[in-house]
Order: sequence, then structure tokens, then C-alpha cells
Amino acid sequence: MANMNLYSRGDKTFVVINMFLVAIFTLSTLYPFIYITAVSFSSGFPAASGEVVWKPIDLTFAAFQRVLTDSEFWISYRNTFIYTIGGTLTSLAFIIPGAYALSRPHLFGKRFWNLMVAFTMWFNAGMIPFFLNMRDLGLLDSYFGIIIGFAVNGFNLILLRNFFEGIPSSFEEAARMDGANDFQVLWKVYMPLSKPAIATVALFCVVSRWNGFFWAMILLQDENKLPLQVYLRRTIVELTGDEEFVSSALTIPYSVETVTAAIIVCSIIPVLIFYPFIQKYFNKGILLGGVKE
Repeated sequence: MANMNLYSRGDKTFVVINMFLVAIFTLSTLYPFIYITAVSFSSGFPAASGEVVWKPIDLTFAAFQRVLTDSEFWISYRNTFIYTIGGTLTSLAFIIPGAYALSRPHLFGKRFWNLMVAFTMWFNAGMIPFFLNMRDLGLLDSYFGIIIGFAVNGFNLILLRNFFEGIPSSFEEAARMDGANDFQVLWKVYMPLSKPAIATVALFCVVSRWNGFFWAMILLQDENKLPLQVYLRRTIVELTGDEEFVSSALTIPYSVETVTAAIIVCSIIPVLIFYPFIQKYFNKGILLGGVKE
């Protein structure tokens, strides 16, 4: 940080206020994680009665033991990895060549196709028509339906297209002079130069897939295919509706709140591990891909 003596009194006041506001924002961002973690390690009654604020009360691992010994939790965890990894790779397989095609100045009907992609960001057919379409295509209750049915997002496509359009044409011209075709230009020129933007789109896809809940709940019936978020909802409903469990809250070491918190903690661990590896690309990718020169 620069020497504060070089600042005027007004500048010092401004810096102090900024630091205070950043500290408040940071604490407000971190507190939900601190609270959920504290609840997950607390015993059932203090968590259910709202006594937990920022640290565990009556420290116990009972909620994690309840979650980690449930075979359905591991099945849903596996399914979430399948949907996340398979869905992200599928999305990139569609979005990257699609964005490259839309960025080409010689694309026939370029304005029309770009308008059609943007149109999907404003309007959609609705929930029932989409469900009927998935049913008629035979994509209900299948891994493939969840992976392919949500493969392309208009925002991600336009974000990457804008990044491609910002790459100097001289790179492509040099490759063309060496005899490269469109596929080779995309693979050997555009993709290596677009790692920040691709990493940003990949992060968006990963988070969206990992948190996928609503359509998985609607389209999937087989319990062995449900993702983690649907398992979380079902666990909450089952425990809340279990009168015997609710009535024994004083005698068992965990509650609905602690079990829910334990599942949430387990669910965010992979995202927390994954994010730091691509965070360095994130700011650059969203800035360069979100602004068209």
C-alpha cells in the first residue's frame, strides 16, 4: 500500500471509508459460510433453537456421521459430479465452436443468428412446453437428458463470441497463409488465446450444473439419478415430516438444521477446491468477453 503521508486529508478519509466498506462487505460474504459451518458442528437442540451465531455449541460430528453414512448421499454426490463434469464438457463442446462461428464476419446471416441467440436470453417457450419437448424426445429420467437439455446458454455463447471478436485478425490471417482451415484456426489460434474467457464460461457452467435443482427435480424420477440438491430437499422434507424425529430433538445429537448444514458444507467443498485454480482467469475473462470493442 502506498505511503499514507502522500495523501491529502480528504484522500485519507476516502481510503479509510473504502477499507471499512470492503471489510463490511467481506464479513457479510463470509458470515453465511461461518454460520453454516458452525451449525453443522453443533448439537441438534442449540441449532434448532437459534442459539448458534458464529461458533459451534456442544461440538459434535453427529450430523456429518448421519450424512456420510447415508448411501443415498454418495449416490447423489456421484450423480452431481456426472452432471457437472459431463454437462460442462458438453456445454463447452457446443459453445466454443458456436461462438467461433458467430464471430466470423463472413458468416451468412450473421446478424440474424446473433439475434436468435440473444432472443433466447429474453424469451423462452415456458416450463410446460419445455417439459413436453423433453418428453417427446425421450429425455425424461435420464442422465443424457439433464446433460444435453441444458447444454447451451445464450449469455455464455455471446460472452465467448465477444472475446473471439476482440482477437486481432492478424493471428487468423497468419494461420490462413500457412494453410490452416477453420477448425485448425479455432483449435490452434483462438482457443489458446482465449483461455481466460473459456475458463470463465467453464466456471459459469460448473456452478450452474452443480447447483442444478429445479429441472432435475421435474425431469428425474429414478432416485438413483437424483443430484445432490434434490437429495438435500428430500432430506429436509423427510426429516421435517418425521414426527418421531422432531419429537426426539432433545435426545438425539442432530436436528434438521444440523443435517441440512452438514449436507451444504459437503456440497460446497468441491467448488471451493475448484475455484482457486481458475480464479486468475475469471476477472480478465469476464472483462474482455463482456465488452465488445
